[in-house]
Parts: sequence; C-alpha cells; structure tokens
Amino acid sequence: MNKNARLCRFALQRTIITALLVIITISLASCGSDEPQWADPEVHEKMEQLRAQYTPFIVGTWHYEKVGDKQRVFELLTFNADGTLSGLRKWQARQVVTIDGQEQYTDWENLSQPNGHFRGTWSLKWERNEKDVGENRLLLYGEYDETDIITYLPYSTRALFGYADSTTLRFAGLWQDSDGWTSYERGEAIPSF
Repeated sequence: MNKNARLCRFALQRTIITALLVIITISLASCGSDEPQWADPEVHEKMEQLRAQYTPFIVGTWHYEKVGDKQRVFELLTFNADGTLSGLRKWQARQVVTIDGQEQYTDWENLSQPNGHFRGTWSLKWERNEKDVGENRLLLYGEYDETDIITYLPYSTRALFGYADSTTLRFAGLWQDSDGWTSYERGEAIPSF
C-alpha cells in the first residue's frame, strides 16, 4: 500500500471515528432523563386527572332509551377497561300521514342502517379548543358487526364529556335532551319496544 493510500485510509478512519463520537455525544446528551417529555405538560396532566377521576365510573354497561311521537331509540353501551367498546342500537321511526282528511301515524319501522350490534374503542381526552380553553372529551369509535352495514358507523365522534358517577353517564351524544346532554343509566337493559 503506498503512502497516499495509507493517508486516505487514515483520514477516512479519523472521519468515521469523529462522526461516531459526535453521534454518541448527542445521544448521551439527549438521554438526560428516563421520564417522557410531553409536548404540552398541562394537557398531559389534565388528561391523566380526567382519566383517573372518571374511568372507574365509565367502565361497565350503560343504557339509554328515548321514545317520542315519531322516533324511538334504544342504545346499550359496554365500556371495557382495556379501551374497547361494544354496543347495541335499535332505532325506529314512523310518519304522520293523512288518510280521508285525518292525520294518522304509520306503523313503526326499523331504520335499517343505524340498527344492530357494534364494536369499537373509547377513551377520555382533555384537549384545548379553538379558544384555547380546555374541554373534556369522550372519544368513541365503532363499527357494526354485520358486514352488510358498511355505509354507517354507529360512532366516530369526539363527544363533549359531562361526567360519570355510579348511576349516570353524561355526554353530548346523538340524542340530546333539552339540556344539550345525553344521559345514560348504568346497567343492562332491553328496549321497551
């Protein structure tokens, strides 16, 4: 090996060693702590507080039923501790028609797509809204078990979360009452219709 080749090889080795030392130094400097560094520590802290406070209450089975003149709906939701969700929805409607000058209701009919068993996930999240104010959210995602129901998801929402206790789960769901909330009751149930 001639002198120029040895010098080139030595320069290459020195460059590689220098590069490795720089990488090791940067790696060691960035590993100052085993604790995760959150992008927004306030969001993380509030989310952990929210989950600690409400997850024990939410886990379990809840039901909701609302019967009106033209619609009636029943929903059963089971929230599991591992973040999975299962449910059942039954939704019926009827119309007002005029027969011989008299208004009458038609028979109740199942709304085909938004009925059936579904599975998915759930989680609680604290997040900032557009006005930089914090909101508690209940994230729900579900898909129907039946393969022929592909155009409608029972849930794909970031619902505003009210609260949960031993008897009531409250969030801004699909069927809001006059106060703007949907209130589920704890426990198994079957539809009254």
